[in-house]
Amino acid sequence: MAEIVRNAFVIGHPIGHSRSPKIHGHWLKAYGLAGSYEAIDVAPGDLAGFIADLQENGFRGGNVTIPHKEAVFELVDKIDPAAGQIGAVNTLWFEDGRLWGGNTDAHGFAANLDEYAPGWAGNGPVVVLGAGGAARAIIHALKERGVRDIRIVNRTLERAHELRERFGDGVSAHRLEAAGELLSDTGLLVNTTALGMHGNEGLPADPAALPDGAIVTDIVYVPLETPLLAAARGRGLKCVDGLGMLLHQAVPGFERWFGKRPVVTSELRNLVMADLGVRA
Repeated sequence: MAEIVRNAFVIGHPIGHSRSPKIHGHWLKAYGLAGSYEAIDVAPGDLAGFIADLQENGFRGGNVTIPHKEAVFELVDKIDPAAGQIGAVNTLWFEDGRLWGGNTDAHGFAANLDEYAPGWAGNGPVVVLGAGGAARAIIHALKERGVRDIRIVNRTLERAHELRERFGDGVSAHRLEAAGELLSDTGLLVNTTALGMHGNEGLPADPAALPDGAIVTDIVYVPLETPLLAAARGRGLKCVDGLGMLLHQAVPGFERWFGKRPVVTSELRNLVMADLGVRA
């Protein structure tokens, strides 16, 4: 019997920066599976046509990144609960002939903390810095894990209020100026802003105000050690970088397309770190 070849993709515009082909290519080789995973640049005007022709072009599904995560909503047959709550799609697959849109970012965030900071969900109140699309995924993950005190801190209070209304009980909205006071009893500090990325240096909040048992995580992974994590580590706090979220969010999609649930290993992490120019 001929081996089944399964093909998947990641689409965006631009797409050259994506590390997803390296991640999925590693797993395909590691598990000896016949298939491919490619990065495809799809301009916004070509998105609907690309999605309509997926099966005809031999794809089992794929990933969606900027700027298509919200536009794809209107092009799929079904939306999973996570994508519906977060308001964005990053994973596509076919099920019973229908195209599904899902979101695995919340899974990736939680799995990363599970690996490096077990028990994090019971560590106390959580402060989320930022109120964009990434913050929605993080808040969804926090609510799923039963966190009851989630404090959104954002430069624009109105954006924070929008998320408070979206996610309901246990979520509060605050101005950036209130961060210091809010951090005094915080158990987990999460940065979802671009502050700390290369070319956008700065501290989104000062971890000096955190209690000694706090955990600090940054979803940014370029650089791997952001100014926030460096400052928190200097204080002796538990820190979790953003690379694990990228790796773990890829797991559910790979399983859907290729029929094997992959494992995030140190070998994979080191492979992507090398691609980022970071020493293991």
